[in-house]
Amino acid sequence: MDRLCAHELYRFYHVGDDEVAALRGVSLALAPGEIVAVTGPSGSGKSTLLNCLTGLDEPDAGMVTVDGTKMTRRPEAVRAHLRARAFGILMQSANLFPHFTVADNIRFQMRLGGRPDEARLNDLIEAVGLGHRRDALPVHLSGGETARAGLAVALALDPPILVADEPTAEVDKATEEDLLALFEARRSTDKATLITTHSEALASRADRVVRLKDGRIDHD
Repeated sequence: MDRLCAHELYRFYHVGDDEVAALRGVSLALAPGEIVAVTGPSGSGKSTLLNCLTGLDEPDAGMVTVDGTKMTRRPEAVRAHLRARAFGILMQSANLFPHFTVADNIRFQMRLGGRPDEARLNDLIEAVGLGHRRDALPVHLSGGETARAGLAVALALDPPILVADEPTAEVDKATEEDLLALFEARRSTDKATLITTHSEALASRADRVVRLKDGRIDHD
């Protein structure tokens, strides 16, 4: 069974009298242990797709299932429960509590999930290259450090599905390799990873690449 399955997703936004089609019939599946990279220019619908897949937004049409359980058009409490059980999520912003240090953000996520683990916390901080920034507040982090701290939070509970929006933006090649190693290590335990990216290096290491253009999957 697929970890995550989306069928014919449509999402429209309205600004005044204008209608913008952010997604136009996007379908995809994510198998256990698979890494899928979603690529495409800015405005192609990548972030909207992630929001719909994780139940943070509702598509106007289509359906998302998580481990065979329907996510779409369910009460928010149900979607939130599915999200907490199945997903680690890294978006482009708002991944960290501003009044918590890097370590405390990860620790809080672990406590929310009922799985405090200081050894894992320390390993995650080192794995994302933030050992020297563990006690820093988000306001004192660079853009790349903020993204890496958010990724550590998303991975805190070793989720069955990691969904990450541009996780390697603003990092150097050595750090990108370290993050790729984290994603690849998840394969051996059948954990799935879906990443939006502009990085050719990251896309080349994925099992599949899905290209979006104008809200549709580009098959060219």
